[in-house]
Amino acid sequence: MDSLLLLSARRLVAHRPLPAVPSQLYPILFQAAFLDGRPLALRDLVARWPFPVLSFQQVLGRRELLRDCPSKLCVQSVILAVVEQLRRALQGVDSSLCRLRVLDMTGLRDDNAATAPEGMSVWSSTVALAKACVELSKHQQELRERGAGSCQGRPGVAAPPSIDIRADLFVNGTSYGILRDALWAGNTGPLHLKCREFQAEELCLAGIVNLLKSLDPSGVRRVDLRFNNLGLEGLCSVLPHLSRFTDLQSLRLPYSNVDVRRPTPESAPGIWCLARELGKLQSLRELNLGSSRLSGNLRHILGKLQAPLESLELAFCSLLPADFAFLSQSFHARALKRLDLSGHDFSQTLLPPLQHLLEESSASLLHLDLMECRLRDSHLRALLAPLRRCSRLRCLGLFGNPLSSAGLEDLLRETAILADLRLVVYPIPVDPAWIPEEELDGERLVAASMELSRLLESSGRASVIWTCNPYGHGALDYFSL
Repeated sequence: MDSLLLLSARRLVAHRPLPAVPSQLYPILFQAAFLDGRPLALRDLVARWPFPVLSFQQVLGRRELLRDCPSKLCVQSVILAVVEQLRRALQGVDSSLCRLRVLDMTGLRDDNAATAPEGMSVWSSTVALAKACVELSKHQQELRERGAGSCQGRPGVAAPPSIDIRADLFVNGTSYGILRDALWAGNTGPLHLKCREFQAEELCLAGIVNLLKSLDPSGVRRVDLRFNNLGLEGLCSVLPHLSRFTDLQSLRLPYSNVDVRRPTPESAPGIWCLARELGKLQSLRELNLGSSRLSGNLRHILGKLQAPLESLELAFCSLLPADFAFLSQSFHARALKRLDLSGHDFSQTLLPPLQHLLEESSASLLHLDLMECRLRDSHLRALLAPLRRCSRLRCLGLFGNPLSSAGLEDLLRETAILADLRLVVYPIPVDPAWIPEEELDGERLVAASMELSRLLESSGRASVIWTCNPYGHGALDYFSL
């Protein structure tokens, strides 16, 4: 239920022009205008923003405001207001009513666009911000060429203000050119893009390197390079450009087309180079090497890291018992909060090494993914003892394993003691095996769901979500440092 203050603010922003109000009311007015989708009111508020910083997450507070509101129009209106403010300043128009110097738009997530067509994705906001930077840079250059505007450079005349925009950036081949131009323009223009999380998808090696070299290194916390087909040689060309990001905590490199299962004359120096560059990232706490074929090389690749990882994603990495032995003995094991080992065959020789690794990481583990690992009921029973020791476990992913209804019920009973568990993603039960799967999937699912709900209720754990949908639970499943 909305507070009386918010209700009053929502009525106030419904009218234009906005009356003069004390500066301390601006945040609640901004929240009300964003909540109700009032872009004109937002532009008025930004034009007179009385504080040096406007942070979406701080002002809007709850993440659901960024997810559920008609945010695309609202976000665009804020960007346009900033552009207009800087255009006026460049032309010498008094802008003393606005004290804004930093606009923090971090925290926008792609589930906006997925849940509503009016939502604004990170890709769309990246393009909008890049276009704003380029437009303002061109306008500034035009004024200089005409000798007009703010008289910048004349003795005794202050330079027009600039604004930093902190944002998460997502770029692909379609948006590469405009983002490259925007980062270059930010060096001299009035609008500067400051990146917190950088994601590049399906770009060539040269494009990735150009953007990494152009990013302001301060504040870059996460780099996500996926579906870029870099290979080991390409990664060795990219990673040296990450060492200047001294705050980098998370590095995601899934689907990079790295395969070092069979040693070659080129692979040994490549693995050494990869290890050396990872070792330079002293703040690194999250690493995703998903779908890289690393068989027997994990010790070499992670061996130079200076601090333990808290999140390690190694899905479909073709790991061997020696790789699990290294992890179990390393300083990473007792620091791991998230571990993704999906896509490995734990039905045979890898099961005992997995048991040992879970025992070593049981005190810290919050999130465990073992999807599509060929786990049957007998294998799951062997894992129940180490799973019960994971007293802080919140999320468990088992989708895609051939488990029976009885096996799932055993899992529920045995994990009921885990007080922090709140999400389990389970597979469609495989029983009875002699009836065609396509005929029984729906019936199995309904029956299993009803029985699991009954068991959760009887064990006092009705608040735990058991679902066979591996997607759509990002708010519960989300792990971040």
